[in-house]
Amino acid sequence: MSRDLRPPVDILHYEIVQEQASALGRMGRALEQCLSRLREFDAAHAATELPASMQPARRKLVLEAGQALWMFVVQREASGLRDSRHIMRTYNVPGEVQCCMGLAPSKPAKRA
Repeated sequence: MSRDLRPPVDILHYEIVQEQASALGRMGRALEQCLSRLREFDAAHAATELPASMQPARRKLVLEAGQALWMFVVQREASGLRDSRHIMRTYNVPGEVQCCMGLAPSKPAKRA
């Protein structure tokens, strides 16, 4: 049986860094999925002008992508990666998604 001779603080630091990397990967994949759903929606409706009945569905996709972008940016910043321009270029994040980054989707008003 081998015993780890590193100080406990080093072991803890290593585990924290592993979890940060794992969380970054999860957040990046979530952003990719949201952006992919938005792009697929746009591609499916590119030939025609988007009818008013479909605009809420698209807006929901934009807000979901904005939330995923926010989560990814916050996780990166918590890890010490402060420059978000790299994310915007690498993931080709549309401006409308960047503008709603961090906005929580509003709940529909309850009818009395």
